[in-house]
Amino acid sequence: MAETFYTVTALLSVVFMLIYAFAYHKHFDVHITLLFVLIPINNFGQLFLCRAESVENALLANKIMYISACYTILMITLVVFSLCDIKLNKYIRLILYLISTTVFIFTLQIGENELYYKSVRLTHADGGTALIKEYGPLHKYFYIMVLVYFAMGIIAIAYSYFKKNQVSRRFIYLLALPEVLAVFSFFIGRKLTKAFDFLPDVELIPLAYDIAMIVYLIIVHRLVLYDISDTVIDSIVQKGETGFISFDFKYRYLGSNETAKKIFPELCKLTVDKQITSSEQLSRNVDRWLSEFRKNNENDKFYYKTEDKTYLVDVNFLSDGNHKRGYQLYITDDTKNQQYIALLDSFNTELKEEVAQKTRHIVEMHDNLILSMATMVESRDNSTGGHIRRTSEGVRILIDEIKKGSDFDLDEEFCKCLIKAAPMHDLGKIAVDDAILRKPGRFNDKEYSIMKSHAAEGARIVHEILKSTDDERFKLIAENVAHFHHERIDGSGYPEGLKGEQIPLEARIMAIADVYDALVSKRVYKEKMSFTDADRIIMEGMGTQFDKRLEPYYVAARPRLEQYYSNLEED
Repeated sequence: MAETFYTVTALLSVVFMLIYAFAYHKHFDVHITLLFVLIPINNFGQLFLCRAESVENALLANKIMYISACYTILMITLVVFSLCDIKLNKYIRLILYLISTTVFIFTLQIGENELYYKSVRLTHADGGTALIKEYGPLHKYFYIMVLVYFAMGIIAIAYSYFKKNQVSRRFIYLLALPEVLAVFSFFIGRKLTKAFDFLPDVELIPLAYDIAMIVYLIIVHRLVLYDISDTVIDSIVQKGETGFISFDFKYRYLGSNETAKKIFPELCKLTVDKQITSSEQLSRNVDRWLSEFRKNNENDKFYYKTEDKTYLVDVNFLSDGNHKRGYQLYITDDTKNQQYIALLDSFNTELKEEVAQKTRHIVEMHDNLILSMATMVESRDNSTGGHIRRTSEGVRILIDEIKKGSDFDLDEEFCKCLIKAAPMHDLGKIAVDDAILRKPGRFNDKEYSIMKSHAAEGARIVHEILKSTDDERFKLIAENVAHFHHERIDGSGYPEGLKGEQIPLEARIMAIADVYDALVSKRVYKEKMSFTDADRIIMEGMGTQFDKRLEPYYVAARPRLEQYYSNLEED
């Protein structure tokens, strides 16, 4: 009976670990991941102990269990602090790890001396082997450690419940369960099974751990919903001019950014997971917006007025990958737009100018958003700054010359789209670690491989940013520029190894402007190169790195490029 129990709990822990691996998300807390590794180790150690035929094998299995036991309760406690949004000083975390490691070192004395176990013997009962132990003086430190971690976790849970209304109450309730189960099974579990004849004489720790794994699977399933800033650029979400509010399908509040809280101060008092009906003002407005959107998804725009502001509220689905998980409200200050509309109603003669001004304003906002995102990425790079502005001007100069020739039939829309897309060519670098991106020297092979990933990642990010735009041509050109500006005509570039005209024209043009700026600009790891040397390298690359058909246009553009960069030096 005991062996069957331990076999089932061990196999269940592996199943739960595989489920977690399938659902893994990079934003999951690392301590949760460690729990899903440590618990199967414990459960299989318990199974090996049950099957042990000798004291030596039993002691080995026991030590395997202690690998998990010394760290699992610590991981459970650290998960509580993380999900309750309570920051632990790194030195405190280090001390906790050292405590667990010290106790684990104590357990390695088992069988070597009488410090941890004074004596051990095997007993066979109820279908399995059990290890009868007489505890030594060091064993009490294990119990002390468990109780300290338990106390820390319970205090953190209680503090969050009463003081932190931005922490999900559902998480708080769920987090308490593994804490209680772990300590219960440590101190009471075996006594309980011995006290009742109808229960098998087994350790309840493996079962408690399996239940804990189920709890954490429930937590991680919902965890993504609470991270409303898991977007391309966190700072724009949190500090930008647009407010974001998230709700699940039952109209329960999930989170909001600072801008939304300034527009709706009631959000600061609203507890996560509470329905909006708990706030009268929010219920009066938000409930109506969500209900109308739910009836008809085309009813997705509403207006909210304060004493001096008018806000446009755009309702959409909150998505987790391809799955719809709730509702997202985008709130923007539309005061000026409404003023424009009022003016248009009063002064029909000014209609054309007002419409044109509004159009320019929208385009400017769109362009500024793109430039802001690109600038933020550039601020993390090791360039001296201005790369985005310079390469965009380089593209403009090259296009001016290409339009004069007859080799490429460039229409005005293509040219405008390419110039506007140029600042987005390096957006993928936001996914590259600072340690690599800002390295003041050459990359090793592994670092270079990671750095090269920015091209494909940039295309993905651009696609996500522009996926709702109506301008399909601009979206395609912007994606191509980000994705293929490091491809080479001879096929030796990355990320796809395209060659010749397989590389989109916009990416071929971008490549020349990008490389030229890199050569003639100063970086933290190199001085700028002379125009003559830079020109020699560009010309040597024609036909291998760059499109040979673009050579005459580069040559024609060279005086303007040199003049532009010379003027920058004078400024």
